[in-house]
Amino acid sequence: MIEERRPAGTSIVELPERCPVCDSEVVRPEGEAVARCVGGLFCGAQRKQALRHFASRRAKLIEQLVDGGLIETPADLYDLTLEQLSGLERMGEKSAQNLLDALQRRKSTTLDRFLHALGIREVGEATALALATGFADLDALRDADEERLQEVPDVGPVVAQHVRAFLQQPHNREVIDKLVEHGIHWPEAVTPELVESPFAGKTIVLTGTLSTMSRDEAKAKLQACGAKVTGSVSKKTDIVVAGDNAGSKLKRAQDLEIKVLDEVDFVEKLGELASG
Repeated sequence: MIEERRPAGTSIVELPERCPVCDSEVVRPEGEAVARCVGGLFCGAQRKQALRHFASRRAKLIEQLVDGGLIETPADLYDLTLEQLSGLERMGEKSAQNLLDALQRRKSTTLDRFLHALGIREVGEATALALATGFADLDALRDADEERLQEVPDVGPVVAQHVRAFLQQPHNREVIDKLVEHGIHWPEAVTPELVESPFAGKTIVLTGTLSTMSRDEAKAKLQACGAKVTGSVSKKTDIVVAGDNAGSKLKRAQDLEIKVLDEVDFVEKLGELASG
């Protein structure tokens, strides 16, 4: 609003730093006008929406369970009993047992489906899959900073901030731990032995065109070996993988006397890992 047109007696609105409902942190991503609570799995104001992913989006059922004080977080779904459920409106014993059976079946999932079900802002199915692919396990993802998150394809600064804020929120971490304790599980990622990898712990830049694989494939292989893949060459860069038409990044690497691998050397080292 133009200052001279403001009504008399108006004052600047101060956004809260903590959620008035659950006391979780309130964040406002750069470039956005809206501030949001990050206590998605715990916050009472967001509770019903957060639960729908874990109960097959049965909105009416969620209403009854929350309003009846039977559940507060998704983890509470796995504490429900046949007696509690069969006592709900329009929920006979058979329907109640079917729901309990469905909840048991949903304990076996995949990491990307689990991440999507958490309801992290702007993390849809595709982004959840990218995050699950880019990290070896849930703990690695939970401990990742925003810079590491942005190494995942299609994850920019805003999404990285949402993911980081959500997974660092203590109440969310507590609910996630309880879900795992209740038996939510997924197949473990299979990765090479990082100790033997020449790429483990290295900061690597890909430049130019590779004929044997796409840039994203090469990046995924390096990350699976424990490498950090970045987009620019600096003094912190350990290795530059140079394909055809490498250009300025290759020249900068040469100027800084950084180790350079051509595609043949790169593929050969990957092959050694696979065969070893």
